[in-house]
Amino acid sequence: MLSKHCFEKKIKKRKEKKMLSLSHIFLFLLVNISVVEVLGVDKFSRDDFPPDFVFGSGTSAYQVEGAANEDGREPSIWDSFSHSGKMHGDNGDIACDQYHKYKDDVQLMVDTGLEAYRFSISWSRLIPNGRGPVNPKGLQYYNNLINELSSNGIQPHVTLHHSDFPQALEDKYGGWLSREMVKDFTAYADVCFRNFGDRVLHWSTMNEANVFVMAGYESGFLPPEHCSPPFGINCTRGNSSTEPYLATHHILLAHASAARLYKEKYQDQQHGFIGINLLAFWLLPLTNKTEDVIATRRAMDFQIGWYADPLVYGDYPDVMKKYLGSRLPAFTNFESNLVKGSFDFLGLNYYNMLYIKDDSSKLNMEVRDFDADMAIELTGYRALHNSSLEDEPRVNYLHGHIGALLDALRNGSNTRGYFQWSFLDLFELLGGFKSSYGLYYIDMDDPDLKRQPKLSAHWYSHFLKTKGVSTDGFIKLEKNLTAFSHAHFSR
Repeated sequence: MLSKHCFEKKIKKRKEKKMLSLSHIFLFLLVNISVVEVLGVDKFSRDDFPPDFVFGSGTSAYQVEGAANEDGREPSIWDSFSHSGKMHGDNGDIACDQYHKYKDDVQLMVDTGLEAYRFSISWSRLIPNGRGPVNPKGLQYYNNLINELSSNGIQPHVTLHHSDFPQALEDKYGGWLSREMVKDFTAYADVCFRNFGDRVLHWSTMNEANVFVMAGYESGFLPPEHCSPPFGINCTRGNSSTEPYLATHHILLAHASAARLYKEKYQDQQHGFIGINLLAFWLLPLTNKTEDVIATRRAMDFQIGWYADPLVYGDYPDVMKKYLGSRLPAFTNFESNLVKGSFDFLGLNYYNMLYIKDDSSKLNMEVRDFDADMAIELTGYRALHNSSLEDEPRVNYLHGHIGALLDALRNGSNTRGYFQWSFLDLFELLGGFKSSYGLYYIDMDDPDLKRQPKLSAHWYSHFLKTKGVSTDGFIKLEKNLTAFSHAHFSR
């Protein structure tokens, strides 16, 4: 509902632009656990959703695979960053060791009742230096994982870039600050399409591209750590006023280039779909004042329109062009046509809602970063970090959001899937192993890294595997979980 509703409103507002039919565009939701009250259908079952609607869970390569120094893999920007000591001493060298435990994890997915698994490919494992020869061991691993999923009836949904890329490309030409990344990313995507596309039907080029550039090129608190004073912390290189927009421009061109390659070379034979994933907070004005209402619209343009407008209309939002001037790169006619319509679906990662307060005084700053360009203040975000096996708030969250999604579908939403984040407690990009979003708890001090189901795993499994039985919230479900747990998680 979010995707279609917002796009249709914008289309009506932009009558002077060529209309673009959105009937082919569908939405995948990856919901990240946080605390929020959601209104929706209270009682529902898996059978209330369309048969082709898919429920799954997700991870990403650096966060879950481990084996960082094995079988020809070379460092990514996340290896360099985590080993600098900036993640509380945590790193992804071992993580959940899915590289060695993938068969056990796939069996756990089967036991849970997952219908799909969203994971990313490590560019550094497949093409260790970012360009050049393919690593046969990396190719073998992803073939093995995809085959294991497919043979167990679980759809593989693959992301090509989940916040990491080979350190060699950062060292060689500055990564996403260089247009050379467009060519190298397209060549990497080609390797993936050619080798895995006979079994993979859903491709996301980028995960949370909008957040990746803000964290990596504006504030610099995540790799590749580009920023400039006074906007970032311990800035040693970068320009917070220009680099987020430049990196975004190249990411959009790389996405469009890979999408064109897929559509022209592979889609007719493989019959798959290609899209991109963005982070989307739902934004509401803090007050009914006109200034806050306008600021909320502006924040939506900066947060989502920054990427969605080029994908739908072929250009950046007007408000961004007005406020940024020459700091915002311009598309040529060829580039605009390349980017426009270059997706079959839009994936949205959702954490929570935020309240927006106007702060137009920031526009008086002589030098501005992305936050100042939006000219707003944000309030209202709370994230849930819960490693307890009795994660009742997470159960209520899942119940509320899936119920709200069902309500949206009944009102015309073209959403096609729902992916819970994350399948396992893993190396979180904002908190290392101090954060805990998994359905399954892992004690990182346990040499065997045993996976232990949380209450949310029981709830999700109950929902997915108990056909035709309505699922209530936590209180009523709690009475049935003990018996269900022994029946389905006894291994």
